[in-house]
Amino acid sequence: MAVNVEVETVIRRPRELVSQYAADPTNAPAWYANIESITWQTPPPAQIGSRLEFVAHFLGRRLIYTYEIAEFVPGERLVMQTADGPFPMETTYSWHELDPVRTRMTLRNRGEPAGFSRLAAPVMERAMRRATTKDLSRLKGILENS
Repeated sequence: MAVNVEVETVIRRPRELVSQYAADPTNAPAWYANIESITWQTPPPAQIGSRLEFVAHFLGRRLIYTYEIAEFVPGERLVMQTADGPFPMETTYSWHELDPVRTRMTLRNRGEPAGFSRLAAPVMERAMRRATTKDLSRLKGILENS
């Protein structure tokens, strides 16, 4: 069973500001509750081919996985895919300007769990939706209060 979670929020900040902050993986631990750290495996800044090691905690487990940036259109879209980790996952950020001071950010995670994770996919999907909703709320708070 595939996992496919998409959430969005409207942030009262210009698209350029929202996308610059969210697309910088160095900022991820500040707004993702489950991400403990990021280590660049290639030199910053983020670009197609950049590789980053993420250390996270999810459903009581410590996860270490490597993301590679597969697509990056600054201000519009960022796609990262796991190059190494517990199961194949793709994370997509997209930003749409609603007006000069409001941006809709969409965050999508999709993947194919394997082994035991496949059996837990429905539970994982619900937990991912809750966590991602909270993460976008935290991002909104950081950007709107800065």
